[in-house]
Amino acid sequence: MVTVSSRLIFSHLEEPRVRRMFDLLENDTEVQAYLRQSNIMVVNRMHYNDHGPVHARIAVGSALEIFDLVASSVEPTTVRDGVCDYEGAKLVVLCGSYLHDLGNAVHRDDHFLHSCYLAAPILDRLLPEVYPGEEARILGVKCEALHTIYSHEEDVQSLSVEAGSAKVADGTDMAEGRARIPYRAGKVDIHSISAMAIKRVDIERGEEKPVSIRVHMANPAGVFQIEEVIGKKVRTSGIEHLVELVAIENGREIKTIG
Repeated sequence: MVTVSSRLIFSHLEEPRVRRMFDLLENDTEVQAYLRQSNIMVVNRMHYNDHGPVHARIAVGSALEIFDLVASSVEPTTVRDGVCDYEGAKLVVLCGSYLHDLGNAVHRDDHFLHSCYLAAPILDRLLPEVYPGEEARILGVKCEALHTIYSHEEDVQSLSVEAGSAKVADGTDMAEGRARIPYRAGKVDIHSISAMAIKRVDIERGEEKPVSIRVHMANPAGVFQIEEVIGKKVRTSGIEHLVELVAIENGREIKTIG
């Protein structure tokens, strides 16, 4: 069992290019400025939950964990289609999940579109650092990363295992800590109440499906968060047949979705 946390990242950075890209993103002034600005927009001005650097790191760790579990059962789409090798597929997951919410720096509305046009020049600048002189490979990985970013929106169908892994991972960041800021600022609605009920999210290898996402709740209000947040993302992830969602209230399994 692995608890969803940013520490997950470091257990998935064995490949040199993946580790190099993570370090580049972590230390890139432009990327970090956009992530901070995202929180200014959504937390400070909209009293919405965290979409900044912490969320980006948690999304990356969870996405790489889900991708590894899924890839143990099915071939990564980018590998199957000849875009890149397994290391490149992980790079796609890393870049897509790290950069997926940059667009909130512009506006929450259509942020998945804004994220794409902000991320494109960043990928143009950083990918040559990990694929020097490999223009075709760079363009392939860039397109796949942008697809991953674009399709993290719940209404957009993901067309790769990589994008689906990042999309589902985005939805797993829903524990109470992410809701505290808007809740304390006075935004009390079903979303914040439900999020406050979520105590922990675990990603495990399932018995019947490769991925079992186990959501631990203090009370049944958390079911709304499962169905309306992560549930919607799973349904358009393209890997919905490989993922189960389990609601657990005070240690007792009360509902399984998928």
